[in-house]
Amino acid sequence: MWDISYWSKVIRRILYVIFILIGLYIGLKLSIFYMPFLVAFIISLMIEPAIKFIMKKTGFTRRVSSIIIFLIVSILILGTLAWLIITIFSEASSLLQGLNDYFDKIYIQFQNLISSLNFDKIHLSNEILEVLQNSTGNVLETISNWLKNALGGLINLVTSLPSIAICIGITVIALYFICVDKIYIIDQIEHHMPKIWVKKIWVHSKELIGTLGGYLKAEVSLVLISFIISLIGLYILQFSGFNIKYPLLMALAIGFVDALPILGSGSFMIPWAIISALNGDINLGIAIIVLLIIMSIVRQVLEPKLVSKNIGIHPIFTLIAMYTGFKLIGVIGLLIGPIVLIIVKNVFSNLIDRGVFKTIFDRK
Repeated sequence: MWDISYWSKVIRRILYVIFILIGLYIGLKLSIFYMPFLVAFIISLMIEPAIKFIMKKTGFTRRVSSIIIFLIVSILILGTLAWLIITIFSEASSLLQGLNDYFDKIYIQFQNLISSLNFDKIHLSNEILEVLQNSTGNVLETISNWLKNALGGLINLVTSLPSIAICIGITVIALYFICVDKIYIIDQIEHHMPKIWVKKIWVHSKELIGTLGGYLKAEVSLVLISFIISLIGLYILQFSGFNIKYPLLMALAIGFVDALPILGSGSFMIPWAIISALNGDINLGIAIIVLLIIMSIVRQVLEPKLVSKNIGIHPIFTLIAMYTGFKLIGVIGLLIGPIVLIIVKNVFSNLIDRGVFKTIFDRK
């Protein structure tokens, strides 16, 4: 018998989930569209403790304390960005010009390695050996093309100075107003929204900032530490006479890979060390491994202190989120996927705890 009351409840629950997912999708789109304001908001959260510290220690008003911290942070950010843009453009242009030579050397090393192995014992035919050699060339060519596109996009991004300048300018101005007039902005938002909305948004925002904010703060801190250690280490190796031509690009690559859940800096540095050793530069290979060990030790020491609690997501779901993000929006999706997963888990925490389908189709 058709139970109208039961199915109306089920439909309402399904519509509830759909509307929230649509809202999350729109929210992500708006976050990308208003990226300068989102970046300013995130920076404001990071420097809020410093503002409160100045207010407490000096007795200054919030406006004065905010201006002091704002000026310090702005000088640091703008100075770092200027150095990054100049160095990235120089290294990326140089690497792009010599990329074919590097991959030719790697291809020759792999061919020599295959030739040196004794395949007679496992009775591999010449056809299979030829496939192995051709596939190696195809893989290296694919990686080479991907790196060319990535470096070309990076150079185009760096050279689009007007767009970058506008975004940075808006971010800096937005950061100033958010820091100085934070209380006024919050009051205005609450004034123009229904009280029930404000209450629900406040509860969810508090939980989301606690979970996602803590996760991002910990991960950004660890990645930044890994990036700084690798950058300093690579520059020390370069000054010591090792063959490291692009320390900033390599440190950025290490930081990017280290930011990916499950993987880590070793997935970039170990192959780099092996290729360097196969290319005859055994000292560089050993130096890279030593640098990786130092980074790993520092991370193991700091990670328990920075990551206060587990976010409660199994690695297989994180891997699925990374793969989904990669398939939908490309390489950057490897970073965005797990973040979206954390947001969805937080928003639907009650639904997930009780059982998604059980809650939707339950008769209670």
